[in-house]
Amino acid sequence: QVQLVESGGGLVQPGGSLRLSCVTSGIDLRSNFMSWYHQAQGKERERIARISSKGITGYADSVKGRFTISKDYSQNTVFLQMNSLVPDDTGVYYCNQDAPGVGALHEWGQGTLVNVTS
Repeated sequence: QVQLVESGGGLVQPGGSLRLSCVTSGIDLRSNFMSWYHQAQGKERERIARISSKGITGYADSVKGRFTISKDYSQNTVFLQMNSLVPDDTGVYYCNQDAPGVGALHEWGQGTLVNVTS
């Protein structure tokens, strides 16, 4: 059974940084794509960062150059380093396994809330 547990969110000022973690179980991070998604209040959830089985990364234009996705096989964890945060980054962040052209594959975890405000 796949489990996804996100953490690391919080209140941060514009320009600040946070590091989100997604502890996974039931997913082989060496063989699958993983993504981080962002859902702002009142908006649809959107994928913002993806890492392939081989470690190739891709980002939405809104976060390119500011966010970095990575993974640690030994910890079964996917990370999202978030720098230069802006108020539009506020929202709930989720991780999920996904497949190109298919999207997220599993039930969503509880997510972790990020609030960027002065």
